[in-house]
Amino acid sequence: MVPAGWSTMPFFRQIDELEGIPVINIHLWFDKKLTSIDGLCFSRSPLLSVYADMSTCCREYASSEASMLELVFAPCSPKAGGNVNWIAKSDEKIVDATMGELKRLFPTEIASDEAWPSTLGEGKGTAKLTKHAVVRVPRSVYAAVPGRNRYRPSQKTPIPHFTLAGDWAAQKFLGSMEGAVLSGKLAAEVIVDADSTDHDSAPAQGIKPVEQHVISSCEGMAPKEAVGVRGNYPIAFGGGQQGSGEGTHV
Repeated sequence: MVPAGWSTMPFFRQIDELEGIPVINIHLWFDKKLTSIDGLCFSRSPLLSVYADMSTCCREYASSEASMLELVFAPCSPKAGGNVNWIAKSDEKIVDATMGELKRLFPTEIASDEAWPSTLGEGKGTAKLTKHAVVRVPRSVYAAVPGRNRYRPSQKTPIPHFTLAGDWAAQKFLGSMEGAVLSGKLAAEVIVDADSTDHDSAPAQGIKPVEQHVISSCEGMAPKEAVGVRGNYPIAFGGGQQGSGEGTHV
C-alpha cells in the first residue's frame, strides 16, 4: 500500500520486515448454557488461544438458556508457529478439532457427539453444537517473532501531515485491539502536538530510528509500485471471510 515514491525511504522500507500471519475465528452455538464468566478467557489449549461466551458478555447474544462461544483458533499454520496448516482445512475439520479441545477442557459441559468424532469418549457433558461459523483471516496480525519489534514504525513519519496508526505500529502492546487503540492515541498526540502552540507541554514521540541494514538496503533501490487492493472480497481488504476451497480467495 506504500506509494512508489515512498517505497525507497528507509522508514517505509522497514515495514517489509513485518509479515502477516493467519488466524481463524470460530463461532459456536450450543443448545445449552455453559458455565462461563463475563470476560475474555485465555485457554490452556494449544489450538485455542482466547475465547468468550458471548451469551454472557454481549447484550446482542445475551441468553440464560444457550451459549454462543467466539474463539480464536491459533496458531493455525506453520507460518504462525503451529504444526498443522489448519487454515487450509475444511470448516468441518476445524470445528471438529475445536470441539475436541473444548471437550478436553470442559468434560462436564461438552457432550459426546457422533457428528464431531473428536468429542467421543468419557465425560458427562450434555451441551451439543447446533450451529457454527468459521472465519479465516489469512493476514491477521504481524508475526511476533524475535527481533520484529525493532521494525515497527513510529506514528510520526517523515512525510508532513501523514501519521500512522495501527496495532502493528510502534507501541508497547502486540498486535491486538488494545494495541490498535493505544496506537490511535499516540497518533492523535502527534497530530495535536504538530498543531499546538503550547510549547510548555510535553512533546509527542518523534520518528523512531530505522535499523542501519534497512537504510543500507535502500541505496540504489528502484521504486516499487504498490500492489493495492485486488478484488472486492473481504480478504482483499485485510479482513476475514467464511468459506474454503477453490474460488474463496483463502
